[in-house]
Amino acid sequence: SLVSVTIEEVLAGAELAPAQCLWTTGASGSVQLRMDELCPEQPITVHQVFTNTVQKYGKLTALASKRGNKWEKVTFSEYYHLSRMATKGFLKLGLERFHSVAILGFNSAEWFIAAVGTVFAGGIIAGIYTTNSPDSCLYVAKDSRANVIVVENQKQLDKILQLPHLKAIVQYSGSLKEKLPNFYSWEEFMGLGLDVSDRELDEVIISQKANQCCVLIYTSGTTGSPKGVMLSHDNITWTAHHASRAGDMQPAEIRHESLVSYLPLSHIAAQIYDLWTGIQWGEQVSFAQPDALKGSLVDTLREVTPTAHMGVPRVWEKIMEKIKEGISRCGYMKRKLVTWAMSVSLEANQRDEEKSFLFTLADSLVLHKLRAELGFSNCVKFFSGAAPIGSETLQFFLGLNIRLYEAYGMSESSGPHFMSGPKAYRFSSCGKVVPGCQYKLVNIDADGIGEVCFWGRNVFMGFLNLEDKTKEALDEDGWLRSGDLGKVDEDGFLYITGRIKELIITAGGENVPPLPIEDAVKQELPIISNAMLIGDKRKFLSMLLTLKCTINPETTEPTDILSLEAVEFCQRHGSQSTNVSDIIGGKDKIVYQSIEEGIARANSKATSNAQRIQKWTLLGKDFSIVGGELGPTMKLRRPVVLHMYHGEIENFYRE
Repeated sequence: SLVSVTIEEVLAGAELAPAQCLWTTGASGSVQLRMDELCPEQPITVHQVFTNTVQKYGKLTALASKRGNKWEKVTFSEYYHLSRMATKGFLKLGLERFHSVAILGFNSAEWFIAAVGTVFAGGIIAGIYTTNSPDSCLYVAKDSRANVIVVENQKQLDKILQLPHLKAIVQYSGSLKEKLPNFYSWEEFMGLGLDVSDRELDEVIISQKANQCCVLIYTSGTTGSPKGVMLSHDNITWTAHHASRAGDMQPAEIRHESLVSYLPLSHIAAQIYDLWTGIQWGEQVSFAQPDALKGSLVDTLREVTPTAHMGVPRVWEKIMEKIKEGISRCGYMKRKLVTWAMSVSLEANQRDEEKSFLFTLADSLVLHKLRAELGFSNCVKFFSGAAPIGSETLQFFLGLNIRLYEAYGMSESSGPHFMSGPKAYRFSSCGKVVPGCQYKLVNIDADGIGEVCFWGRNVFMGFLNLEDKTKEALDEDGWLRSGDLGKVDEDGFLYITGRIKELIITAGGENVPPLPIEDAVKQELPIISNAMLIGDKRKFLSMLLTLKCTINPETTEPTDILSLEAVEFCQRHGSQSTNVSDIIGGKDKIVYQSIEEGIARANSKATSNAQRIQKWTLLGKDFSIVGGELGPTMKLRRPVVLHMYHGEIENFYRE
C-alpha cells in the first residue's frame, strides 16, 4: 500500500487545512504557513517525509540499541513498518484525533517508534522529562489531554496514576510488576492493532495536513507552569530539512551520518536533531544507556564513533573536566607534550589560517589520540545548544582541534534559528540565521544590542490553550520575540549577550547583563563551578559561587569531595583542602584569598564601576537538577536560586 498512498498523498498534500491566522491555541487548530519567496518549499507531513526516506534509504540502518553485549539494528523499512504497527495499536486503544500520547522515559527505539506512531495516528506527541516530579508529569498529561501514556519502567510508572482522558499505559522496558487493567507491555501493545486494516490506517494518515499540530514541546519553565509549544507537521519537516543542512548534516547518499541519542527527547534540541533529522536524511541513531550522563556516555561514543555529536554546555564542561583529570594523571613528559599540542591547536584555530606543519604534527601525534579516547575519531561536527556556553569551554575544545558549533533558537522556533557549522563559524558566535528564516533586532541600544526576533517556517503555531501568552510571544505582525538580547556583526554572525528577564537593573538604574561577568569570574577561577550574579534593584552587585566537586553517580547529587581540578587549584595556591567543607565558611583562608584576587582581576576588566562585584559568598553545595537550581537541560533557574538562597543574599545587603 506504500506506493499507492504516496501518490494520493502528494495530491492531497497540496491542500492545507483552512486557516485565517498565523497562530492558534487549540490542539485541533490550523495555521497559515509563513511561505514566501525566501521559503517557497511545498509543505509536507511527517508521513510523507518518512515514505520518501523509505524509498531512498530503506535498507540502511536507522536505529541501533544495545541489548546485553549486542547492538540490535533496525533498518528504515523496518522502522516504518514498526511505526505503522504502533499506530494501529494506538488507534485500537482509542487514541482520539488531536489528543496526545505522553512519553516518559529515556531515549530508545521504542520512544522513537511510539512518537512516529502517534503522529501517523493523528495524535500529538507530548514528551515528559524523566526528571519531572509526579505533579509535573500529571500537569503535562492533563494539559495535553493524553489518551495513552508510554513509560519506560516501574520508576516512571509510579508517577502516573489514573488520569482524565487516559485509556491505557504502555511500558517499554523491564517486566510489568503487576497486571493492571489497560496496562500493556511493549510486546502486547505492538500486537494490539493486528486487526486494524491498512486501509483504515491510510485514511487517518491522508486526512492529516501540514499546517496542523503533531508535536507538543513543554517549555522547561524556569518560571511558572510549563507551556505547551504547539508544532505543526510543517514546523517539524521544514526545520529537520533546512536547519540540519545549515549545520552541514549530510543526506545518506553522500555520507551515512551516525549519532548517539542521549539528551532528553522531550526537549526540542534532541527531538529535532535525533528523531526528525534522523528520518529526514537517513541517519543512523544509536541509543546510549539510561545512565549516560552519570558516566557511561563515553563508552557508548567509543563503540559507535559517531560522525556528529551534540551536547548541552554542561555536557561539554563535564567532558572537559574528565580530560583535564586524565591529563593531570599523566607523567611529566606526556603532560608537557599534551599541553604543548593543545596550545599549538588553540593558536592555529583562533588565527584561522592555513594550518602549519607544527599544527599537523601536534594533531596527528597527540590530539587525534585524545579525541579517539572520547569516541570522536570519526566525528567531524560538534554542536552545542540549549544554553549559553562559556568561552573557557570553547577554548579548551579548540585546543583539542574540536570546534563547537553553537546552535541558537527556542522551543517556539522548533529549535535552531541560527546555526554555526563548517561554513559559518566564528568564536563565541551562534552562527548565521538558517537560510529561509529571517531575524530582526528591536529596541537597539547604543552598543547595537537589541532583542532578537524570529520569522520563518519554524515559528510555532501557538501555546496550547494559552491565548494571552501566545499574543505576548508574537508581535502584531507575527514575529516571534525571543526574550534574548544580541548583536550582529557586519557579516551576519549573531552574538547573544543575555536574556532580557535576566538583565539586572541596579538601584542606580544601571543595566547589567549577568552572563559576561559570570563567565569572566569562571575564567579567572577554575575552582568555581557556578557563579550567579545578584543585584536587581540593589545598590551594588554581589555573587553566589559554588565549588567544583565530584558527583554521586547513583543520585547525580553533588558530593562534598572537590573535583581533581579544584584540588589542583588549592595545591597551586598552597592549600591542602580536598573537600568543599574544608573551605566554606571562611575555613580556608588561602582559597578565600585567591578567590578574592580572582574577583579583583575580573573587576579590573569591568566596563563601569557599577559592574564590579562588591561582595560574594561560597555556597556549601554545587547546583544540580536534583537540587532544583538547574532545569532539565542544565539551564540555571535564576528565580529558584534567588528564592533558595534568600538568606545569604539578604546578608550582602544588610547595612
